[in-house]
Amino acid sequence: MGCFECCIKCLGGVPYASLVATILCFSGVALFCGCGHVALTGTVTILETHFSKVTSDHAMLTDVVQLMQYVIYGVASFFFLYGIILLAEGFYTTSAVKELHSEFKTTICGRCISGMFVFLTYILGVAWLGVFGFSAVPVFLFYNMWSTCAAMRSPMANLTDIDSICVDVRQYGIIPWNATPGKACGTTLGDICNTSEFYLSYHLYIVACAGAGATVIALLIYMMATTYNFAVLKFKSREDCCTKF
Repeated sequence: MGCFECCIKCLGGVPYASLVATILCFSGVALFCGCGHVALTGTVTILETHFSKVTSDHAMLTDVVQLMQYVIYGVASFFFLYGIILLAEGFYTTSAVKELHSEFKTTICGRCISGMFVFLTYILGVAWLGVFGFSAVPVFLFYNMWSTCAAMRSPMANLTDIDSICVDVRQYGIIPWNATPGKACGTTLGDICNTSEFYLSYHLYIVACAGAGATVIALLIYMMATTYNFAVLKFKSREDCCTKF
């Protein structure tokens, strides 16, 4: 066998679907965790500076944000390891399916592990659909503030009193109703929208939401690849039993 044929044979054993899913998963989780961590910090700064001057009013929110940041660390570590494991499992099942090695035999344990990854990846995919939906909530809230500020700067705003245009974050349940001041109006709201914290947090939430969406797509690719390989391995095991003498 020549060098070219050997390279073609080796390339045939690469699980390209799992490889693409791993790259997409790493990128999506990195964007979601990194951008989400910084955006949460910026959100707390905005609330403490402009909407809730009393520490006790947003103490629970601060604790929740810190807890979410610790969860982000765990999610990033888990998916880094899980992505590597799925990629290794992809190499294992692809080698078995394509029979690159004549002495390669699948075992019941190997098929059970592949089935476990199919089930676990399905559960994670459903969970990340929820994460994707949840990550869109802060994007919606920041977009409302940004659109209100843009409306104040439009020519139509001259027809009304600018100070009557307000954004009350208490209605979203972020801070309690007795928080002071709880809302921002007129030029104060415009100044908030022009701060670096607001601009950075808004765009970071958008990127984090996109990262969550990329992770969902990666898990879908993982599900398709692992399900196909598991089905073929199960079929091959039945074929071996039927042809064995």
